[in-house]
Amino acid sequence: MSKGLAKRIIPCLDVKDGQTVKGTNFVNLRSAGDPVELGKAYSQAGADELVFLDITASSEGRKTFTDVVTRVAQEINIPFTVGGGINALADVERLLYAGADKVSVNSAALKRPELISEITSKFGSQVCVCAIDAKFDEGKWMCYLNGGRIPTNRGLFEWAKEAEERGAGEILFTSMNHDGVKTGYANEALARLSDELNIPIIASGGAGTMEHFRDAFFLGKADAALAASVFHFGEIKISELKQYLDTEGINVRLCL
Repeated sequence: MSKGLAKRIIPCLDVKDGQTVKGTNFVNLRSAGDPVELGKAYSQAGADELVFLDITASSEGRKTFTDVVTRVAQEINIPFTVGGGINALADVERLLYAGADKVSVNSAALKRPELISEITSKFGSQVCVCAIDAKFDEGKWMCYLNGGRIPTNRGLFEWAKEAEERGAGEILFTSMNHDGVKTGYANEALARLSDELNIPIIASGGAGTMEHFRDAFFLGKADAALAASVFHFGEIKISELKQYLDTEGINVRLCL
């Protein structure tokens, strides 16, 4: 593996009703704590970025909790991506003003792909992360809407390619099959995305051990690995994870 750009470790706050939650395969949610406190702790622990997803904003047809975003942003000093219920440029403006560095679009972009082009032409590619929730079913990876609730007829790879062509700066790919199961990331799909696209790929769904992160970088060729429950419940500490990855020959920004 080249020692190029440092691989990023990204905790994810899935937020519902103002609280951080975590489920398995997108269901059976349990509370994981206050997002402001968690965000602050991750920033201090050496996380490279933080992702905040208001996971029911799209299905409930409302906007992301701007006040919570503002409070998290005030406590952290790392890049901050926010997603959930973003349907228009006004939503992006509101979240950037609240302290987000990037926005993550998912359901709204699948329904109206022009949204990606609009965001990137106004704010730049670096602001737009295209999040894709996909499930492997009957030999194909297919995309889902509204936090994994609604299947679509879009395939993962062709949609990711279109998102890149429309200007998305990164792809955040969550395997619904692997989410919360802690058996490792969807490395074959990640590697194919990495081979077919020229923008960074963030791996999501399946982290259970430090080896899973290593495999996402080596086998999955991912640029970043996102996880939630293993960090929230203290199963893996970010500083120890980075030390481990460093000894495995993976270029990471070590915690001071």
